[in-house]
Amino acid sequence: MYSEKVMDHFMHPRNVGEIKDADGIGEVGNPVCGDLMTFYIKVEDNRIKDVKFKTFGCGAAIAVSSMVSEMAKGKTLEEAIKITNKMVADKLSGLPPNKMHCSNLGADALHKAIENYLEKKRSKNGRKK
Repeated sequence: MYSEKVMDHFMHPRNVGEIKDADGIGEVGNPVCGDLMTFYIKVEDNRIKDVKFKTFGCGAAIAVSSMVSEMAKGKTLEEAIKITNKMVADKLSGLPPNKMHCSNLGADALHKAIENYLEKKRSKNGRKK
């Protein structure tokens, strides 16, 4: 049984889409359940100015992606990297035990997008020297 929050984020997901000129992109998948999530972030002054996602998966995966995007928007990179699967599940008023892996995927995809941004930034700064 899903909570009202999970159903709301599944039926009305926030921040769905793609950022064409994203500063960071993170993609994760779970071959067992078939879920695939891609997160796109725009960063300005060390803060996530915009975040979008594309998710192929179950209702819980879509709800998790939507919630993670809401939690990350406006946060500094340091704050956003601290978003955990437990925080996501708590914000959604819980997930069934067999769907908890979805909250891992959402947080992981966000973290990979942040890492991708930081990696691009490092290599760009490395070339300037």
